Amino acid sequence: MTHTTARQELHSRQKAAAQSDQRRRRGKRWIGWAAALAAIALIAGMLLTSQTTSATTSNPAPDFTLRTTSDATVTLSALRGKPVLLYFNEGAGCGACIMQMGEIEKRKADFDALGITVLPIVMNTKADITADMNRYGVTTPFLLDDGAVSKAYGTLGKGMHADLPGHSFVLIDASGVQRWYGEYPSMWLDPTDLLREVRTRLA
Repeated sequence: MTHTTARQELHSRQKAAAQSDQRRRRGKRWIGWAAALAAIALIAGMLLTSQTTSATTSNPAPDFTLRTTSDATVTLSALRGKPVLLYFNEGAGCGACIMQMGEIEKRKADFDALGITVLPIVMNTKADITADMNRYGVTTPFLLDDGAVSKAYGTLGKGMHADLPGHSFVLIDASGVQRWYGEYPSMWLDPTDLLREVRTRLA
């Protein structure tokens, strides 16, 4: 093999290797674009199927008795005579859910002025939810549900998990009638907006 022939063969191999590398890169780019498009389609689908719900209601509120993280027992019917706001959420592991309760706590004086008792409800063990409460500095006792109350109020599967409640609020008036139901897949409702909803339904 002459020096010229060897150099031509080396050049051919390098060219073939470069073309193969280009094909691999193009393939990876197409895979990347396909994955990105699939993710966009998934997010779009979630947004379309997970819209905020806010509705006036007039149904009798199902009664319940639940233990709390402070080892007390809360019975809804025992709170008749003043309005109650139930806050269903995914609980432990959902930082936004716990921070939502923390922001509601900061407006406690405003809720107290309306005579409203706020009851956060989760489907967690005391140990699990208490750990997150401590992490985010939340002190309001959480009610511990086995799923029966979340199901009775129609909140199961309304969030990211079929077996957990969504980010939901239920306002119950002093006579025990549901006046408002709000569902927030964004996992957040500004307390100012929450207070506005409450005042409107109790007016």
